[in-house]
Amino acid sequence: MLAAQRGDVLAMSLLMDRLAPWLARICGGIALEHADDAAQETLVQVFRDLRDLREPEALRGWARRIAVRESVRHAQRAREQATRAGGDAAEVLRAPPGDLALAPDVRAVLAQLAPEQRAILVLRDLEGLSEEEAAAQLGVARGTVKSRLSRAREAFARRWPA
Repeated sequence: MLAAQRGDVLAMSLLMDRLAPWLARICGGIALEHADDAAQETLVQVFRDLRDLREPEALRGWARRIAVRESVRHAQRAREQATRAGGDAAEVLRAPPGDLALAPDVRAVLAQLAPEQRAILVLRDLEGLSEEEAAAQLGVARGTVKSRLSRAREAFARRWPA
């Protein structure tokens, strides 16, 4: 990690190779078919700003925060474009699964949720973060995490095929 921060190309390459699959999984659960773009922008920002990371042990939390922010941004942009085009945002977001870790039926349900709801489900249920950690990642209060998670789980359950 320290060698990568100092600009060692091999160390940076190894670090990016290690982070890429994990970040892609986070982006896939939130940005859906825009996951590749969100993951790429996340890796670019990590690469660009790694030298400024003061606490190397905070790398994963810092990179996760970037991935969530980029994923939500891409998903919101897709939803806005779909709305402007007169389409149903859920239909536009529903795409063939690009991440084999998510079953197609789960992806279809996730596509119907707001990006913020997908983000909280990914952080709490897939990544296993605590409420405090998720709040820090999303830049919201702990109570917001609790209510957003509750609404997201309810919305997911309502849409899940019986």
